[in-house]
Parts: sequence; C-alpha cells; structure tokens
Amino acid sequence: MLMVLANIKSFFRYCACPKNLNPPYPPFSKGGKWAGSFESPPLKKGDLGGFENRRTQRLNGKGYETRLRRFPAVRLGLIILLVLAWTGAGLATDAAALPAQEWNPRQVALLQVPAGGKLTFAVLGDNRSNPAVFARVLKAMAGDPSLLFAIAVGDMVERGALEQFHQFFKQIQAYGRLPFLTAVGNHDLGQDRDLSLYRKIFGPDYYAFPLRDNYFIVVNDVEPEGVGEVQWRWLEQELKHSQSYKTRLVFLHTPLFDPRGDDKHHCLAEAAGRRLAALLRQYHVNHIFAGHIHSYFAGNWDGVPYTITAGAGAPLYGTDPAHFFYHYLKVTLTGGEVHIEVQRIKTEGEH
Repeated sequence: MLMVLANIKSFFRYCACPKNLNPPYPPFSKGGKWAGSFESPPLKKGDLGGFENRRTQRLNGKGYETRLRRFPAVRLGLIILLVLAWTGAGLATDAAALPAQEWNPRQVALLQVPAGGKLTFAVLGDNRSNPAVFARVLKAMAGDPSLLFAIAVGDMVERGALEQFHQFFKQIQAYGRLPFLTAVGNHDLGQDRDLSLYRKIFGPDYYAFPLRDNYFIVVNDVEPEGVGEVQWRWLEQELKHSQSYKTRLVFLHTPLFDPRGDDKHHCLAEAAGRRLAALLRQYHVNHIFAGHIHSYFAGNWDGVPYTITAGAGAPLYGTDPAHFFYHYLKVTLTGGEVHIEVQRIKTEGEH
C-alpha cells in the first residue's frame, strides 16, 4: 500500500510539470525503486501545469497538436481513473500477499463432531527450521484416518515474516485433509515481538471452542509477562464456562516449568508459572499441551497433567532417546478421560 501511495504522489508531481505532459504513460516503479526521475522544474508565470500552453506530442511518428486548456475536465477525469486503478490494485495486492486470513476461526468452523463416543486429534509443536521432518509429520498425520484435526502449539516458522508464513501454508496445504489449528509461539512474532502479522493471518492469538463434551482453550503465553491481564480475565471466564464440559484442555507454547531441572529455565518465570498452574488447577483442567522445549516430556505441574510436544522439526535440545526425538501426539478423548499416544517420526538413516 505504501508503494501505491508513493506512485500516486509521484503521478501528481509528474502532471504538475508541463514538460511531462507529453509522454504517453505515467511513471511506474521496478523492484521497489523508481524507474526514472520525476523532479519538476519551477513553473514560469502563467504556466499552470499546461492548461494555458499549447503542447505538441509525437506518438508513433505522427504529430498531434493538443490544446490542453480546452480539456481540463478530461485530464482531471483521467487522473482520477488512474488513481483509483492504482489504489485498487494496491489493495488487491496487499490482500493477496497474505497466505490466509482469519485462519483459525475458519478451521474451527470446519470441525465436525464425530459419531460415537470418541474424539481423536493430533498435537504437534515447533516444526520450524526443518521442512523435511515436518513433511514426514504431516504425511503421517494425513495417513491416519482416525484423526479429525490437528493443533500446533507454536513456532511454525523461524521468524514471523510473510515469506516464511507463505512457505508454512504451502507445506501444510500439500497435506490438506485435516483442519489445522495453531497457538502462537515466540518465533511466530514479528520484529519487536509484534503480533500484527500473526493476527492478520491466523485471527485472534487466543481463543476457545467446544467440541461435543470437550472444551478447548488456546492461550498466548509468549508475552514477557506470560499471560497478560486482559487475556487473564478472558481465560478465567472461559474456564468458568468450561465447567459444564467433561474435558477441559489448554494449549499454549511456553511451558509453565522446565522439566529438565537444574539451571534450565526455558519456561515462564517462576511466579507466572505458579500463578497460571493455580488457576488451571482451580478449574479442573484435565491436560496442558505445550511446546518450546524441543523434546518430549510428560508429568504433572502443581496438580495439572501436562505434555510437552516440541518435536515436529526444530533442532532437538538433547540426545537422551527417552525425551529427544521427532514426534507428534495422537490424543483420544472419551468419557472425560485423555489418552495420549506418542507417534515417533523416523528421520533419514533410521530404521
């Protein structure tokens, strides 16, 4: 859109200069740089942009004498049409530049309640930086007919830039059988931790939805304070609302605590983690799914069961085969219970 406005500005400067009235085409840009110089020389007294001058054009070798002062309305109309055309083209380009809009609300709308008492879906995290492994994860999920949808718990891209989101969507749409929901990760943010591009593409950065007797809550905890106060109030309301459902699940990127212990703190600040764990325990959350620590861990955070699943492609954080391997989760909900199966992904050279 900025390029469109720059073109419009230069066009008016162009039309204000008498010597520039003769060329048959308006200025344009190439590769983000102006194709020529459109600085206007100072106008002489009585020279009003050509309206008082007789100019001669040569087009295709033929001479045409034009009294521009006789056609001010025509000239003005052409200017307006060109401005509208350029502005419309710029708006269309801006919209077309996004790989998606309101992605998560549209994916939620695609979810279908299955027959029977079971609901099975996939959870994965941190697929960034390794398209080859991520492709194997997507292929495995697409080949499992029991999966109804997938939820990624953040870090879909190395950095939150438009071209990287384009690559992400190109890859997931190649295996487009499943609705694919997301939570925001720290790598999905733009410069200076900006959320605007993520929101334009994916919609709200935190949201909730019911599916049969299960309640899904997707949280943004990648802000410096973890969960900010506005979102905190929203989260508490959603948790209250979820009490009439058998199962309450929370999906977020940053773990409340780092299960590796010692000096490892790839998680929320201690106070923020304790506060969030207390809230989720108060409202009887059945399970927390997190990412961020490129590994697989499962356990209990202050009374709330959790699973860290961050093995969909990003470099693994260790070599212990019990925790550091590529994978996704197959989650089945039935009768208020949560059953989790770890699906290991073989890489090149593995048998």
